[in-house]
Amino acid sequence: MKVERFHIGARLSEMAIHHGTVYLAGQIAEDTSQDMEGQTRQVLGAIDKLLTEAGTDKTRILMAQIFVSDMRLFADMNKVWDGWVVSGQTPPRATVEAKLATPKHLVEIVVTAAQK
Repeated sequence: MKVERFHIGARLSEMAIHHGTVYLAGQIAEDTSQDMEGQTRQVLGAIDKLLTEAGTDKTRILMAQIFVSDMRLFADMNKVWDGWVVSGQTPPRATVEAKLATPKHLVEIVVTAAQK
């Protein structure tokens, strides 16, 4: 079966599609001057954009893995997440505290979704 890769870089691809399943790389904020809510909005916007490019949307997310730099910011991330997910279509999710690639990044989200 063919594997399609998108936004291919030397280290990673932002997205791969195989057998109707969409795999996103961990998405991080571009503007790290933002607080947790601002960074979460950026990350979810990037996820929306990639899912649209793959011909799907957030209602088709099969699993989300969320990495936060500090669990004291968990509620701030959830405020944005709760406004973004579609009621009745909330995906399975795991959230863990992790040391991210740079100290300025507060959240990273990895998503797997089904194509339409």
